[in-house]
Amino acid sequence: MGKRETAALFRTRLSQLQTQSGMTQSGFAEEIGIDRSALSQLTSGQNPRLPRAETLLALAARFQVSADWLLGLTDDRGIATQVLNTVETEQALDEENRTAMERWHTDATGQKVRYVPAWLPDLMRTPAVIAFQAASSEQERRRLQRQTDRRLMVSRMPESDIEMCMPLQSLEVFAQGRGNWTGISAETRAEQLSHIANTLDELYPAFRMYLFDGRKRFAPPMTIFGYQRAAVYAGETYLLVRSKPLVRDLAQGFDAHIRHAEVHAHEAASWVRALRVT
Repeated sequence: MGKRETAALFRTRLSQLQTQSGMTQSGFAEEIGIDRSALSQLTSGQNPRLPRAETLLALAARFQVSADWLLGLTDDRGIATQVLNTVETEQALDEENRTAMERWHTDATGQKVRYVPAWLPDLMRTPAVIAFQAASSEQERRRLQRQTDRRLMVSRMPESDIEMCMPLQSLEVFAQGRGNWTGISAETRAEQLSHIANTLDELYPAFRMYLFDGRKRFAPPMTIFGYQRAAVYAGETYLLVRSKPLVRDLAQGFDAHIRHAEVHAHEAASWVRALRVT
């Protein structure tokens, strides 16, 4: 589609919005941050004129339509297309066998990181638990150990600011050796819990763990890097969210889990030490 055709479609859709708004031409122009003469130039049709980027964004935000719709690139009037394009998938491992999560942690240096682990906190796994998770694969064991070491190194950096929340039942199930942890020895589980408690003491307050009741609340495994990016863990891939409004929504949901926590950060190490290994 050429500039003339795009300008004609934009002019038509701009006129639709103005008519539906019920505003005068002056009021409509003021609403989107331009003067009346600029609006007249956009709607006159005498020259193929397209709006400036800030005008396009102001229209999309004020009237809840997509920029693609305004420019005639889609017949979908809503913002769903824009939102979908901000959610991508990324492989959990890159060509160097590094996790994508490691790269995103590095990119987020100096920003607050919010973290919900899938099972146990990656940075706190003991070698025995890593070997159990690797299921006799030496290559996988080495990869998981490198991942744990790197994550712990990042968490020890002076500028680190990490909040983690998870269901308290995840640790109770581990202490009891049930579910995915069936078959791991009581001695290994006791050593792992002691290591978690000691690491929490070491890293606090830069690293803060909160535990909520998983019977009342649910949080998917995810990491939120400041307000720039969020990664929801989906096994072999991550759902990577770049839309700032969506990232902010996820962060607000995470913060709600913390507000409703049964165990707060200053209590977490003692709570873990009190778990009974059976």
